[in-house]
Amino acid sequence: MRLVLLLLPAMLMAQAVPDAPYFEKDQIRALIVTGRNNHDWRATTPFLRQVLDATGRFDVRVTEEPMSMSAESLRPYDVMIVNYCGPRWSPATEKAVEDFVRAGKGMVAIHAASYPFGDVEVLAEKMGRTGVFEKPWPEWARMIGARWAAAEPKTGHGARHAYKVTWKDAAHPIARGLAPHFLISDELYHNFRLESGIHVLATAFDALDKRGTGKDEPLLWTVSYGKGRVFHTALGHDLAAMQSPGFIASYARGVEWAARGAVTLPVSIDLHPKDKDAVRVLVVTGGHGHEASFYSLFEGSRRMLVNIDPHPGAFRRDIRKAYDVVVLYDLMATMPDAHQANLKAFVESGKGVVVLHHALADFADWEWWWREVTGGLYDLKKSGFQHDLELVVKPTGTHPIVRGLPEMRIYDETYIRVWQSESIQPLLTLDHPTSDRIVGWIGPSKTSKVVVLQPGHGREAHESPWYKTLVERAILWSAGRM
Repeated sequence: MRLVLLLLPAMLMAQAVPDAPYFEKDQIRALIVTGRNNHDWRATTPFLRQVLDATGRFDVRVTEEPMSMSAESLRPYDVMIVNYCGPRWSPATEKAVEDFVRAGKGMVAIHAASYPFGDVEVLAEKMGRTGVFEKPWPEWARMIGARWAAAEPKTGHGARHAYKVTWKDAAHPIARGLAPHFLISDELYHNFRLESGIHVLATAFDALDKRGTGKDEPLLWTVSYGKGRVFHTALGHDLAAMQSPGFIASYARGVEWAARGAVTLPVSIDLHPKDKDAVRVLVVTGGHGHEASFYSLFEGSRRMLVNIDPHPGAFRRDIRKAYDVVVLYDLMATMPDAHQANLKAFVESGKGVVVLHHALADFADWEWWWREVTGGLYDLKKSGFQHDLELVVKPTGTHPIVRGLPEMRIYDETYIRVWQSESIQPLLTLDHPTSDRIVGWIGPSKTSKVVVLQPGHGREAHESPWYKTLVERAILWSAGRM
């Protein structure tokens, strides 16, 4: 009996924090339900996730098979976001969803989720085929606060156009602090059959010349369902509509409110947030063609604030106060003396330099650069290259840039007979008859942290997570952040 009593608190704790090791600590657990829709859910679902991820407040999962949802699979979540318009779910799934919300969890219904479980006639017409929808699910309308009606006046929308959404309850936590109006280009739903007890947050005027009703139509509202909170938005027909700042803010804040009953998110949601101390990076191109995929190396990182400035303007001025690191992906045999002086001043001030791929051929007439700074030079007359090879690149040593990285298969271009200083510190090696052995290193500069990475010719390298990690680490280390 004593053993049972000792184990009971631990068992209860495990039940109270379901699947804790598999979720981010102290984050709102959100489940996006999608996979069937007469709208482009494949484009909108990743965006709905991106918005929540960008806030840093949510641990987001996605299911494309909502019919598999059960009470047990929903148990860990705080809120579900429904980006769905398709067939009825199983009775067990529908009951699990009802119980989930009724017990105090949150729900957010997006745009077409207004009508998947309503009047059969209009739904079959909307989907362009019959036999898809079964009997209506009455509890769905009660949960989301509205029903899509086939009878006159029919629920629907006029011509898609740009219109102003007006907040009607500016004091509600979702709307508090936001501007009184926001602009969106979207469908404007009208003639909802609204349930009693909904709380309208925002409306828009449905103009007659857009085949509208000539009156204000409710578009955003909240609903209480049991102990749970529901936020409904009729906005979000497609990705272009969702990219409106008004949609982004109202959606993210609506999800937080449905989950927690309060809103702490800012009035503006930055989809590309940066750390306050993000490394300021100048990326220099020019003199050599490259694929646009190169720029994807710098997307999605909170730790880098990147500006692209190609030759001939990159070093037209003193850049020491503007940037922490220069990344070179150019190929310039020479440049004006004044530009040279600005780059030299940057290096001698202790700022970082990262040299990628063909930038090894930079400034062949400037011996100080390749002998004392980078420690390497691809000589256009003596060195050689070979395109389109499958290679295995091996990290070497314990330097922070390569520490813990595995050897990696990469499809890339090799260089051979590159001049290399005896003072370089190897980072990467490659055993291939068309390549020099050392293909990544720390340069010999006495004032600057310089990294040279020879891989990086095309899309296959740029899109490699391994290579992207390598480049980001090189930038952070050269800035003194590792």
